[in-house]
Amino acid sequence: MVFTTLLLLAGLVLLIVSGDFLVRGASSLALRFKISTLVVGLTVVAFGTSAPELFVSIRAALEGTPDISMGNVVGSNICNLALVLGVAALITPIIVHKDSIKIDWPVTMGASLLLYAIVQDSYISQLEGGFFVALLVIYIVFLIRKSRKENISKHALEDVMDEELPSQAPWKDVLYLLAGVTGLYFGSEWFVGSARELASYLGVTERVISITVVAVGTSLPELVTSAIAAFKKESDLAVGNLLGSNIFNIFSILGITSIIKEVYVNSDIVNVDMVWMLAITLLVLPMMFIKRTISRVEGGVLLSVYCVYTYFVIS
Repeated sequence: MVFTTLLLLAGLVLLIVSGDFLVRGASSLALRFKISTLVVGLTVVAFGTSAPELFVSIRAALEGTPDISMGNVVGSNICNLALVLGVAALITPIIVHKDSIKIDWPVTMGASLLLYAIVQDSYISQLEGGFFVALLVIYIVFLIRKSRKENISKHALEDVMDEELPSQAPWKDVLYLLAGVTGLYFGSEWFVGSARELASYLGVTERVISITVVAVGTSLPELVTSAIAAFKKESDLAVGNLLGSNIFNIFSILGITSIIKEVYVNSDIVNVDMVWMLAITLLVLPMMFIKRTISRVEGGVLLSVYCVYTYFVIS
């Protein structure tokens, strides 16, 4: 039990660190080839920050544990809008940009409803996965066109701009990239394997472990980033970033995973967890409308909802 828990934590740390290496190396290489910072921010960085969830979902699907693949995405989406957004709003009220209401939320809700409709037959086929990826490409192209006159690239790249990009030595970029991919491979193996063993040891289903431990673990970077931004009074992009993360989780992670291997979906995830995901996404909308700010009280409500949901899942 102790060794399994330590291996789970080691896998999580390796996933987070490797994801950062991947973002740094890929971003630097992309900028070296004269790709604009805007495109890099909305593609390379977005994919790189979702890499831990992607590798975990693919690993779980290939090893015959689809509950972890699906539970990871659904649980992360719930975690983003209830736990992460709730904690950030408790630290400091979050200003909501109009684009988050007009674009990010409708796309997030649309993606969630589409996913809910598709999994009614209890699996996501390769064709449906390809459809998700196609929708993701359309969404990215839309964002790039919309953002050309906006200063979004700076925010998208802020996590990798602590040193000048591209770096002076191309071999460093390649080394970062290789280290990132290698670390993600082994980190996902340790994390998924340990999660399965932990579920068996505790006598709970893989769904419960994936919705709670795995989802929170893979959402930890968003939680830390949002909390730090809130402490620095720089949380004005939090809502849009978290909604965008949910869109990427559905379209990219489930899309790519199901293209590689069809993902079968537990009926409890469809009838329970996805209903909670839809309800929490819907709950966020009126909070965004009221004074265009998510207050500490509303943050407390979101956090309470997450606690109730977690208790409901575990009990």
